[in-house]
Amino acid sequence: MLAPVPRPPGSLAVRCSRALLSPRSRLSMLALLLLSAAALVVLYEPQRLLATGWPPQTSGAGAVLLFGLAYGVCTAAFVPRPVLNLAAGALFGSAAGLTAALAGTVLGAGIAFTLGRLLGQDALRPMVRGRWLTAADGQLSRHGFRSMLAIRLFPGVPFAAANYCAAVSRMGYVPFLVATGLGSVPNTAAYVVAGAQAGEPGSPAFLFSAGFIVLSGLAAAVVAWRKRHGLRAPAPVTAPEPEPETAVGAAR
Repeated sequence: MLAPVPRPPGSLAVRCSRALLSPRSRLSMLALLLLSAAALVVLYEPQRLLATGWPPQTSGAGAVLLFGLAYGVCTAAFVPRPVLNLAAGALFGSAAGLTAALAGTVLGAGIAFTLGRLLGQDALRPMVRGRWLTAADGQLSRHGFRSMLAIRLFPGVPFAAANYCAAVSRMGYVPFLVATGLGSVPNTAAYVVAGAQAGEPGSPAFLFSAGFIVLSGLAAAVVAWRKRHGLRAPAPVTAPEPEPETAVGAAR
């Protein structure tokens, strides 16, 4: 019986597997996943929860858990978090709504970070050029927890964009998720309480939440303007050091 002939190392199967696992192929897969998710969001319109409410078949803790899972998937697909936070408060009240919204926030951030790290980092890191991108990458890579905490506290950067940018950097999973969970509490709570008290727009809780949302937005705009102004400022020009006198010059 003849022994099977081994395939040469450069066979078609090996070349195809390398092509499919290449950074560009994985980046294309990520783009396809995000486009498909965005198409599903446009098709099913999850924001209708604000008008139609939660399905009556689910209630209690199961409904909160299911909403948190759906929240995480929707945020990874670029659904705006303020809409989902308002829906959480309107459907489940302040306490349960905040629990579902925070759990969904961390879950959605983890999904986006994992997708970006596995499918996009190798292809996108060589493209990190320019003053803004280099500064953002260096800040996230060296001071990941502090930077992400500031991003979550001041909602100036879109949630999904921050997740995928952090995935391209060298930030670790634990600092990213912990900073996301802690930094998202104030703004998320404000939207959830506003959603829970939407039927009483004159109540102190609603007015306090609305005021906090406005003030945090203004603070984020001020911080973003100062950062932008600092990046646009030209680097200081240092005067050239005088050349030391040569032996001939000293003799003269």
